[in-house]
Amino acid sequence: MRAVVVNSFGGPEAVEVVETAVPEPGAREVRIKVAAASLNPVDAGVRSGVFGGAGKRIGLGWDVAGTVDAVGVASSWRVGDEVVALDYGMVKPLGTHAEYVVVDTDAAALAPATVDAVRAATLPLNALTAVQALDRLELAPGQSLLVTGAAGAVGGYAVQLAAHRGIAVTGLARAGDEAFVRSLGAERFVSGAVTDGGFDAVLDAAVLGEPALAGVRDGGRYIGVIPQAEPASVRGVRTGAVEVSADGARLAELVRLVDEGVLTTRVAETFALEDAAKAHARLDGGGVRGRLVLVP
Repeated sequence: MRAVVVNSFGGPEAVEVVETAVPEPGAREVRIKVAAASLNPVDAGVRSGVFGGAGKRIGLGWDVAGTVDAVGVASSWRVGDEVVALDYGMVKPLGTHAEYVVVDTDAAALAPATVDAVRAATLPLNALTAVQALDRLELAPGQSLLVTGAAGAVGGYAVQLAAHRGIAVTGLARAGDEAFVRSLGAERFVSGAVTDGGFDAVLDAAVLGEPALAGVRDGGRYIGVIPQAEPASVRGVRTGAVEVSADGARLAELVRLVDEGVLTTRVAETFALEDAAKAHARLDGGGVRGRLVLVP
């Protein structure tokens, strides 16, 4: 099968499409024939060596939508099931940017019925990051939340999920994104520096750090999306960062919200698997609204 890997770190030119053996599922694993797999900033980080692994062949890709085509012992899935899954892992020999991928049986969920595989592939990593970050904040309905990067993939899901919970959301993004961010459910919108320091919490999807922390009231909460990159606590603000985890049960809840129209999937552009390097170059160019998706 074909798979996207890096054998040495670098820019988009380091991305290779190679022939490799089709992986076999072990106990409590499932193999998915990939229909679509989105490209995320973490893939660019892996490609450039941010997470280590020098001297190894590293497979790229975390998100997948496709069809179960083989199951291991003690798997609850059946061949033919349409699923989505998160294949967590910074340094792994194969990722989801391939024709087939093996994941833990508990990492998968039935795919949405209302969107195609390309759109479904944008859900797992970004929506799970958003919902797990919100869970860490433990906000009650009516409390206030600032979401930075509110027009981005994680931030957009965070706005929708928080608004669905009855949280008063303010979205921070570029001025031109105001209408879009409000359409996601944000009650208020800000652009530029954060000057209101009265929010109960901030979900810092834009990784602003201390400037975002300044928006939190004394004793409030801050959650980032890059582990160990959160700012130090000040004014009694509890700070932390979410490290996303594969959770098929929680992913199933997010799929339900897609089918109910609560969550909106966004695709910026699709690329053939063999054009993975071009997709990385497009991602590195910036300004992408929605996710780039690879299609085998």
